[in-house]
Amino acid sequence: MAIIKWDPFGDIATLQDRINKLFEDSFPQQLADGETLPSCAWTPHTDIYENDRGFFVAVDLPGVKKEDVTVEVKNNVMTISGKRSADPACQTTNYYRRERICGKFYRTFSLHAMIAPEDIKATFKNGVLIIEMPRPAADPPRQISVDIE
Repeated sequence: MAIIKWDPFGDIATLQDRINKLFEDSFPQQLADGETLPSCAWTPHTDIYENDRGFFVAVDLPGVKKEDVTVEVKNNVMTISGKRSADPACQTTNYYRRERICGKFYRTFSLHAMIAPEDIKATFKNGVLIIEMPRPAADPPRQISVDIE
């Protein structure tokens, strides 16, 4: 029998995740210009990281076709949206368990004002969308002469 260390805050974190999901599903999000995001059936898991080349967003989209994914940037907000279609062969199947979700999805992320939308690149391979945003060029330090009176 394995001994598992008890985490007294594990149940609280799980409860917090459930409450957050309830609020996200109940109240539509609004963009900066007042536009409401569409309701969705599921939210893909996402990693955001950086390295020396820039910032990256990796989105797990198993079973989603490349042509069913859209990436848009508007007012420094990047929206990733699309849909995962149900397998037509499964429409008449009697399920004993069904955990895979089909339907529309979206994620939104605020971008730094210095990120140039025209420099953003996206690749889709093996069910993972990778969005690469080059690091903004740093302004070189300037020397300013100040006259002393």
